[in-house]
Amino acid sequence: MLEKVDLSKKMTKEEYKEKMPVLESRLGELQRQCKSLNIPVMVVFEGFGAAGKGVQIGRLIQSLDPRGFEVHAIQRESEEEKMHPFLWRFWTKTPAKGRIAVFDGSWYRRVLIDRFEKRTKKGELSDAYHSICSFEKQLTDDGCVLIKLFLDISKKEQKKRFQKLLENKETAWRVSKGDLERNQRYDDYQAIMEEMLQRTDTDYAPWMIVEAMDKRYAEVKIYSAVIRALARQVEKVSHEKAEAEALKAVLPMDETVRAAAAAEEAARNVSDLQESVLTKADLTLSYTKEEYKKRLKKLQKKMEILHSELYRRRIPVILGFEGWDAGGKGGAIKRLTEKMDPRGFVVNPTASPNDIEKAHHYLWRFWRAVPKDGHIAIFDRTWYGRVMVERIEGFCTRQEWQRAYKEINDMEKDWADAGAVVVKFWMQIDKDEQERRFKARQENPEKQWKITDEDWRNREKWDQYEDAVNEMLLRTSTDYAPWIVVEGNCKYYARIKVLETVVNALEKRCSRP
Repeated sequence: MLEKVDLSKKMTKEEYKEKMPVLESRLGELQRQCKSLNIPVMVVFEGFGAAGKGVQIGRLIQSLDPRGFEVHAIQRESEEEKMHPFLWRFWTKTPAKGRIAVFDGSWYRRVLIDRFEKRTKKGELSDAYHSICSFEKQLTDDGCVLIKLFLDISKKEQKKRFQKLLENKETAWRVSKGDLERNQRYDDYQAIMEEMLQRTDTDYAPWMIVEAMDKRYAEVKIYSAVIRALARQVEKVSHEKAEAEALKAVLPMDETVRAAAAAEEAARNVSDLQESVLTKADLTLSYTKEEYKKRLKKLQKKMEILHSELYRRRIPVILGFEGWDAGGKGGAIKRLTEKMDPRGFVVNPTASPNDIEKAHHYLWRFWRAVPKDGHIAIFDRTWYGRVMVERIEGFCTRQEWQRAYKEINDMEKDWADAGAVVVKFWMQIDKDEQERRFKARQENPEKQWKITDEDWRNREKWDQYEDAVNEMLLRTSTDYAPWIVVEGNCKYYARIKVLETVVNALEKRCSRP
């Protein structure tokens, strides 16, 4: 791609002055439209050092309302960032709907500068590219406008600009040893950039090459590219919104009707190929109270020791709990954590998303809760709500929950590739046992808070949820993030199985060098 770029392109001052007022006005207008239509925008600046990324970012944001954007300068990872999966620091910076995030440098550092400096090993490149493309597709599928700009200059021009910066003590700090080495080995670094461009230039997130030898030409091209991308998305979203309003006027749908339609749609679309995983669970499995106490004490002691070992070896752990209402998630989590150091784990109860969480990609709130190395994150209900409750209740579209299987698998792979132990539990009980537990809660004043009208309503959709759970288990149980179905009619058995599974997984991980 770079070998075909004509770096001789220039723009006269007169032409620049004629074009810019129109472009500046249009960009400001589009920002306001994106805000009103809840369109998130990400603008990425990459390219050669001294190509003018900082200058061009400064010129671009002059036409924007400063209350609606944020600029992120991406440098080498901090110590905190090193203790998380590499995409963690970028997921946490993704903009809310209607806002703009501008990146001076980005997630591409992993396959550019870090690769050049050999901090990213050759064997890690394939996973890094997979993660990057998956990240960008997830964002754009969710409606984010992702604009990627690559600023290109020649080796001679780069050296000239570096020398000018070094001559002034007030700007010399901006030129690092790494910058100078990349200029000296310009062809090698250009080859790395060329590979990056070819492997990540996609239909959903294409690269725009900006000839940056002439600053006026570059600025006009950048403005034009951003305006085109925003205008396309504004037109698309406006059209979709108008169609939805028209349909709503003809077929008004209240919450009840919408949920019923979603349930019917979900029932129609259960895969004919899936088998029932849940029916294979032997719910007669049990332990006596004496067996339970004996096993519990032994396993909790092991867990206490393993927790210290995890911290010493900086191994992160992510445990997800799903299951039927009253399936025993809370009891299992309590016994799992009882002897653990409370400073080293967090239990994240997952409820319906709040307004801030709704303004972001549905995975955003889970990425924010990813534990740092050596710590444990436990999720009482998880990101799988997208393919269960949101699917059944009509809180997301069919297209959204169908693509969620791959999005979730990719996210969990990112965690596992970063060294995390990822295990997910489905707490399985039968319908009669659930009813018995519901009634017991209602009759116990200390536990009445645990039972709601919604719990009883959900029982009416048991078969629909069972179909969705079976599909979820089949599509998202992987070697790096397996599902464990826990036979839970006997609480003693369920708690021991969870503890045994976690202990075995951690012992296996700690046995590795």
